[in-house]
Amino acid sequence: MGGAQVADVATDQLQVWVDQDLCTGDGLCVQYAPEVFEFDIDGLAYVKGPDGELVQTPGGRVGVPEHLRLEVIDSAKECPGECIHVVRGSDDVEVAGPAAEEG
Repeated sequence: MGGAQVADVATDQLQVWVDQDLCTGDGLCVQYAPEVFEFDIDGLAYVKGPDGELVQTPGGRVGVPEHLRLEVIDSAKECPGECIHVVRGSDDVEVAGPAAEEG
């Protein structure tokens, strides 16, 4: 097999998901990135795919559009419910959210 690949943090695809069990319905995420987050009729935030459909499967992820990386990361950092998880697609390391390492 080929050699190990090193992920470039600047270009690595990010994925995001929301833990609805912790969502407070505050709406900061929807304000920051309405293309990625949306409220459902239950008053909780969900991620939505490029087709606009809400991902309602627990732990269901969507890719973060390149032009919204900062908005999605800020949403995770400022979420009062600490329910937004942003992970690198290449290695599943959380870069923003409750399980991200401070640094």
